[in-house]
Amino acid sequence: MKYDFTSIIDRHGKDAIAIDKLGGGGTAPDLPKEGFDAIPMWVADMNFPTVPTIQESIIERVKHPMYGYFDPTDEYYDSIIRWQTKRNGVTGLTKECIGYENGVLGGVISALMAFASPGDAVLLHSPTYIGFTGSITSRGFKIVHSPLKQDENGVWRMDFEDMDAKIKENHIHAAVFCSPHNPCGRVWERWEIEKAMEVYRANDCVVISDEIWSDIILEGNHHTPTQSVSEDARNRTIALYAPSKTFNLAGLIGSYHIIYNPYLRDRVRAQSEKCHYNSMNVLSMHALIGAYKPEGYEWVDELCQVLTGNINFACDYIGEHFEGVKVSRPQGTYMLFLDCSEWCEAHGKTIDEVQRAGWDVGVAWQDGRPFHGPCAIRMNLALPFSRVKEAFERLDKYVF
Repeated sequence: MKYDFTSIIDRHGKDAIAIDKLGGGGTAPDLPKEGFDAIPMWVADMNFPTVPTIQESIIERVKHPMYGYFDPTDEYYDSIIRWQTKRNGVTGLTKECIGYENGVLGGVISALMAFASPGDAVLLHSPTYIGFTGSITSRGFKIVHSPLKQDENGVWRMDFEDMDAKIKENHIHAAVFCSPHNPCGRVWERWEIEKAMEVYRANDCVVISDEIWSDIILEGNHHTPTQSVSEDARNRTIALYAPSKTFNLAGLIGSYHIIYNPYLRDRVRAQSEKCHYNSMNVLSMHALIGAYKPEGYEWVDELCQVLTGNINFACDYIGEHFEGVKVSRPQGTYMLFLDCSEWCEAHGKTIDEVQRAGWDVGVAWQDGRPFHGPCAIRMNLALPFSRVKEAFERLDKYVF
C-alpha cells in the first residue's frame, strides 16, 4: 500500500482521549493490570496517521503569521462539491447549499431547534449513538425509539410499520436518521432509504440525516445519500457530513451541512448563527482542503481495504472462538457491536464483569448499554492489524 496503516504510533501526551483518559473514571475504561499495555478500542477515532496532504495544507497556512477573521474560500466549497460528486454520485450541488457546522451533533441540534420545540418528540432508531442521546435530551427533546430488528441472516433492518406508528402516536415532525448506522454499521440499501423516506413524507417529518460515516464503507457495499433517493427526499432532508471521522480530524472541529431546500436552509442557518459561536477555524478549513485532494481519495480507498480486513478477521474470530457472543458483520464504519447476552447467561457473568475483564488485559473497549444494547460492548477496529489481532488473542485467552 502507498500509505501507512501498520505503524504503531505512541499517542501518549498528544491530546488523545483514547489513551490519556484511561483510568480517569466516568465512562473511560480502567487502566490495564501490570504486564499489559492498553489497546484503545473505545473512542471512535483512528490509530492511523492521516493522509500527508492534510498536514502539508495546515503547515503551509501556519507559515503565514496572521490568523485574523476570514470567510471560507471558493477552494473550500469546490473541494466539497468535487468530493460529493466523485465519492457519492451527487449532482446539482452548489455552494449555496453548503453550510458550516461546529460538528455534526451541533448541526443536529440546530436543525431540531429550527423545526421542533423543547418537549417535542423526535424519532430515532435504536440501538442509538450515545452522542444523539446526550445532545438531544440535554436540549429538552423527548427521544422516541424505533428499534432495529435483525433478520434471519442477522442483518439489522428498519421496522417501517413501527416507525409509522411511533410517529403518529407521538405527533412527531422531526426524525434523526443515521446513515451509515452507528453503532450497528449498517449501510442502508437504496430501497430501505426510499421506504423510510416515504414514511417520513407521509407523516410530514423533517429528516436530519447524519452521514458522517459515509466515506467509511467496507468492500462490497455502497453509500446512497439520503437526499438522492427522490425529489421529496432532496427537499425534506438536512444532511450532515464531515471529514473528521474519515481522516481522524475530530480535534480540529469542522463539519458541514448540505440543504437543497431554501426554506429548510434558512431556518437551520438562523439557528446556527444566532449563538455567534458556530464559526469555522481557519486551520479546519485548510485541513478539509488537504483531505479532499486527490491523495485523500487514494488514502480513503486504502483505509477501507484495511478496515474491511480488520472487520472480517474480528467477525470470523468471534464466530470461531467466542461461542455465545453474537455480532452482525458491519457494512460500514469501523465499529463492532457485540451482543454478549447468551455468553453471559451461559457463564453466569454480568456485562460489567466481561467489560472489566477486557480492561484488565488492556482491551479498552466500550460499554454498549448507553447505545441501547442491554448486554453489549462496542469495539473500535481502526487500529493496525497487529493490534487488532493481539486484542482478540487476549480476549480468547483471558475473557471468553
